[in-house]
Amino acid sequence: MSTNVTSKGQVTIPKPLRDQFGIKPGTQVEFKVGPDGNLILTKAGATTPPGRFDAMRGRATSGMTTEEIMALFRGGDED
Repeated sequence: MSTNVTSKGQVTIPKPLRDQFGIKPGTQVEFKVGPDGNLILTKAGATTPPGRFDAMRGRATSGMTTEEIMALFRGGDED
């Protein structure tokens, strides 16, 4: 989608994009220059969406101590 810049430097964000990204009157946006030199428009204060594994980060629990887990990997203390 393309749009024109007015003589005042204003740009209209196309309605399908406003609807898709929840941009309403009064929403603050930021302009950034991406690593490839492209202009990036984001909602101010928006964070990147969490990755698919972020929800599980730090949740692995086995109820065992580190020493008990290491003993399992080492084969225990069988002499």
